[in-house]
Amino acid sequence: MRITANQIDQLDFAKTDGMLPAIVQHAYSGEILMQGFMNDEALAQTFNSNNVTFFSRSKQRLWCKGESSGHTLELISVHTDCDRDSLLVLALPNGPTCHLGTRSCFTDDQAVPMLQKLNDIIESRKGAPVDSSYTASLFAQGIKRAAQKVGEEGVEVALAAVAGDDNELLNESADLLYHLLVVLAARDCSLNDVLAVLAQRHNGG
Repeated sequence: MRITANQIDQLDFAKTDGMLPAIVQHAYSGEILMQGFMNDEALAQTFNSNNVTFFSRSKQRLWCKGESSGHTLELISVHTDCDRDSLLVLALPNGPTCHLGTRSCFTDDQAVPMLQKLNDIIESRKGAPVDSSYTASLFAQGIKRAAQKVGEEGVEVALAAVAGDDNELLNESADLLYHLLVVLAARDCSLNDVLAVLAQRHNGG
């Protein structure tokens, strides 16, 4: 359930001694960024400032993520579970979330959503030796070749859909998504940029 500033008193802070665990998730990619704790004041401050704020157990005070580094977490929305004793915070990071300089505090490769992981691999191929991978060779051939592949794969997806071949449709769709990510990376854009456009449209922007 989505929580607004006026619904903080509906959360069950008493069950957890005034602190609720708060998982922060990237609002677009779905990647888990970090986990902290919020009391009612921290949650209220999060809504008031539009920047994710926790209660620091070590400092024993409210702590706005990024107050020193500038790597804040811009609030998108807050949600609670069925028992109303934990929080899911959707946010957009302004720089690395982890104090170690990584995008997420959860650095296990298996914890990264599939499309984000693929995007990371594609980005890592920029400037790599041409013969090191197919992706590197695509970058080396330039944006026109990568864009051509998007067109070709788009046609293949359409043909497979019309032919009713689900296996081919899925395989060609995977090829189309991959080549689209290459084109976006070649233009220094990302999947999250596309998702931001979709979010704006969804919200009537």
